[in-house]
Amino acid sequence: MSAPGDGDLAFACASALVDELARGGLSHACLTPGSRSTPLALAVARHPSVRVHVHVDERSSAFFALGIAKATAAPVAVICTSGTAAANHFPAVIEAFMARVPLVILTADRPPELHGVGANQTIDQQHLYGSFVRWFIDAGVPEDRSDNATVWRSLGARALAAARARPGGPVHVNLPFREPLLPRSDDFALESATGDAPDTVSAPAADGGGSSRLDHEVSTLARHIAGAERGLVIAGALRTPAPEMLPLAAALGWPLIAEPASGLRRATALAAGSLLATDPSWRDGHRADVVLQVGAAPTTRGVQALVRDAGRLVVIDPDELNPVPDRRADFIAHADVSPIATGLAAAIKATPSSAWNEAWRAADVSTRSAVDALLDSWDEPFEGRVARDLAARVPAGGILVVASSMPVRDLDHYMAPRDGLRVLANRGVSGIDGMVSTVLGAAESGAPTYALIGDLALLHDAAGLVWSAGRGHAALLVVVDNPGGGIFSLLPQASLRRDEFEELFGTPHALDLGALASAARAGVSRVEHAHDFAPAFNVATRAGGVQVLHVTVDRWRAVELRERVARVVEQSVAALP
Repeated sequence: MSAPGDGDLAFACASALVDELARGGLSHACLTPGSRSTPLALAVARHPSVRVHVHVDERSSAFFALGIAKATAAPVAVICTSGTAAANHFPAVIEAFMARVPLVILTADRPPELHGVGANQTIDQQHLYGSFVRWFIDAGVPEDRSDNATVWRSLGARALAAARARPGGPVHVNLPFREPLLPRSDDFALESATGDAPDTVSAPAADGGGSSRLDHEVSTLARHIAGAERGLVIAGALRTPAPEMLPLAAALGWPLIAEPASGLRRATALAAGSLLATDPSWRDGHRADVVLQVGAAPTTRGVQALVRDAGRLVVIDPDELNPVPDRRADFIAHADVSPIATGLAAAIKATPSSAWNEAWRAADVSTRSAVDALLDSWDEPFEGRVARDLAARVPAGGILVVASSMPVRDLDHYMAPRDGLRVLANRGVSGIDGMVSTVLGAAESGAPTYALIGDLALLHDAAGLVWSAGRGHAALLVVVDNPGGGIFSLLPQASLRRDEFEELFGTPHALDLGALASAARAGVSRVEHAHDFAPAFNVATRAGGVQVLHVTVDRWRAVELRERVARVVEQSVAALP
């Protein structure tokens, strides 16, 4: 047999790498077309265990992969050609890094002799993503050597181990290829390409260092919370839900304020906890002696204030995020939540319900009832009611992806506790980019998938909608069109002169989002009255495919309605004994 050419070598080495990734549990690859990445594209396309998702926009492709990885908790490959294609992965890489999501970024590159000589589509891709990856390696140009099978399989094994290690996240493998890029035949393969997998780098143990460390963290947390009656459990976003926190909060006799993305907004959690936290008089009268914070830092300012004002703060941080912006934690346990919660429940003495707990419960029931009655009395669409009603209607086993800015805050304020719903959000860096692609990627998990996003988030990822909506995906996107940057109307910038505010912050777009969605081959329903939402939701759910519920809202009127909600919360609290 004649010596293999560069195309044969590149394809064989890429195939060994991809096969090792697949044997390690990777089953999805997202790629964009490009010449230099041909060996990688062929390797994933021809692998029987890898499902390939093709996009034309690298940013959308990477966020689509992010959605799959978040929904499945499994690593996903992201493949592109050289140059700015690789740079367009960066926003999703940063989100994956901060959210601890395993992505394997495979960037094709020009060989060394084409660097620094003005060659087309050639940039320095060494450490392109800087400190936002868990591991970087340049694989080097494939060479004809006897240990190729071991080298390229070990590369795949190391990449997966780094992506899954604690804390997990994206890894970057840079892969320079020489022309020709196409193999002459499919017959050439690396020796032992179907043999045993090489030794891999093992991920750390689940408890982050053995039972002795876990015992130490449990005993330390127990000492900090022992005997405290006026305590709160506050759950921020969690990558992996930990239902063991529910019986722990009950045993402590402490109210549980759980963000939807924590997976703990269930029956025993407060229904109006974040709304109560918005009321200064309630916060002043109900400062906790101890707050046990679980997961990411709180999203809303009211809950942030509850944490900041507590006499003592202890934190369970499963992803080593150090989620304490005020830097005032008395103790942080860097460990998985479930074993810590189980250990704490066994270590503490269960506390019967106290006056403190009963006060929170009574206020919760009263405030939730009053706010729901107010929302139900309005026929005009209001973001808070849309968030509440959407979260209630997602079927059991479904996924709700919520965008940053106002949607995630509205869901936190208005979503009622329920079981059977998984809420995902790109809160690693809280950007609105790539939201449509993230939603459609999450839908690849097979779960019924819904989204709550704003008009600017839709426009920001219009490319993802246009490319993917008519390609067999299924998701229902509820788009709240206010139109423009609604959150700025609630910030100090709103005090600027109106024309200056609108130009710099409000940014009204004057675009027909329904026409955009129709052009993308998505189904569209327009919701102009509150009572239209439920029937429109039911029709869109039955229709299947990608559907857009376009809910139109007056941005400045929404500010007035939020002020009315705040007054009702204040009145509800004031009326309590």
